[in-house]
This record gives sequence, structure tokens and C-alpha cells, in this order.
Amino acid sequence: MDIKLTLKSNNKSIEITKDTYYKLVRIEGIERAQLELNLVDNAHYDGSFLISKRIRNRPISITVDYKGLNKEIERKKLISFLNPKNKGVLIVNYAETEKAIEYEIEDFNCPLTNIHDDLTFTVDLICTNPYWSDITKNKVEIALWKGMFHFPLIIPKNEGIIMGLKQPSLIVNIENKGDVETGMIIEFRAKGTLSNPSLFNVNTRESIKINKSMVAGEVIRVNTNYGEKRIDNILNGITTNILNLIDLGGGDTFLQLGVGDNLLRYDADTNPSNLEINIYFSPKYLGV
Repeated sequence: MDIKLTLKSNNKSIEITKDTYYKLVRIEGIERAQLELNLVDNAHYDGSFLISKRIRNRPISITVDYKGLNKEIERKKLISFLNPKNKGVLIVNYAETEKAIEYEIEDFNCPLTNIHDDLTFTVDLICTNPYWSDITKNKVEIALWKGMFHFPLIIPKNEGIIMGLKQPSLIVNIENKGDVETGMIIEFRAKGTLSNPSLFNVNTRESIKINKSMVAGEVIRVNTNYGEKRIDNILNGITTNILNLIDLGGGDTFLQLGVGDNLLRYDADTNPSNLEINIYFSPKYLGV
């Protein structure tokens, strides 16, 4: 099996690959998601009614042989590294793709051995967020300035040159290549004074708007990811929680990116030309 695993926790890591002393024996739970259905029976009809469905926590079990020296020393290191009080990240490199998932340790079994035996251990992980993600976040920039300055530099007399040109479009398409919808981090960046920045999803007709004036250099960062929702204002190195300034009118919500294309339009009540937006997101995958 040409697969590489990396377990990361507390700024330490263990690599499990054919090129290290850690050799993978078995891994289960990385390729499928467990679905839970909420069904209701009706005495007068065949079958049942589907009320809801959800993806359950993802259990992952990994069995490894350690084939290096100093087995008891290594065993003590493993006990410390796989401390159930610590959470970590599992990275799987398979078929030229790399995916990551956060985990908690549910069980760890590493029996005592004699000097002639391999050191074999099994660690059972539980992932409360069952989705895999890319290693790095995708970044999309809206309303950027395009540099026009280049060499050789020729400045026509009495005409001058254009040093930069702002992209004219207020709308950008973001493709979510994952298997389910995902949240994002939206950064409203002010290049000058403006008021009440907003982002509108053309597909779903949903929007998010912050009722606040902004000055040059100010940033409003909105996190719409599940379990991480917050709105921060950053100015002169000071970060302030401004969740209370979200506009609650018009059905505003913490926008999500649906699977496939998402047309997003930015705006501001005043001076929208002074607004730039960065969007960061991680597609979510059902399996590796």
C-alpha cells in the first residue's frame, strides 16, 4: 500500500511510511463516511418518513509496526505522544493527493514486547468533524489592483503612465470542489473610508452585512465556519469582537459556499471602490 501517514500533535509529528521505521499494517475509516438517518414510522403507510440525516463522527483505526532499535524507549515516546488529553491532525498522502483531518485519541494499545519482536501498536482516533480538508486554504481575492508598472519604464511626455488599475468587476465566482458545503473566512479590507460592507450570494440570495464605518487600513474578518463563527475588527494592531454589528435585517446569515459554483457580489453603502475582499476556504471531502 503506497500511502503515507503523518500524525501531528503539540508541535511534534510521526511519519508512517515505507521509508521510516514505522510501517503501516492496517488503517480503517479514511475512505467512507457513516450516515445516520432520523426516520419516523406511520402505522397507516408502508415504510417510513425521512426527517433528517447527518454524517456521524468518523472513527479511524491505525495499526503500525515499529522496526527500529530501542523499542522500549520508542514505546515510552509513543505513550507520551499519543496522550489522550491532546488533540492532533492526521495527514494522509495517497494517490498523489494530500488530505487532513483533526482528531481526538479514543484508545491506544501498545503491548510490552521482548527484544526479538517488533513493536506493534494500534491507535483509535475519533474525528468529531468527519470531513477531510486540503492541507492549505484556498484564497480568492476580489476587487484587487492590477499592477501596470513594468520595465523598461517609458513615460510619455505630458501623458504620464498608469501605475495600477482596479479590476472593474464586483462579482467573483468561487468553485467549491468539495463534497458538501463549507464555511469561509471573509476579510473586508478598507483602502479608504467606507461604510457598511457586505457580501451577497447571487445563487442563494443570502447576504452578510456589517453595520460599521471603516477607515484606511482597517480589516473586518468574518468566520462562517461551523463552530467557529465570529466577527473581528482589526485596526492599528488591536482586534475587537464586533459580532453585535452584524445586520440582522433582510435575512442576513453566515454565508456558506455550496458545492460547485458560487457567484458572490461585494458592496458597501458608501465608497465601495475603497473596499477589497479576501476569501479563504477549505473544501470538505467525505473520504480519501
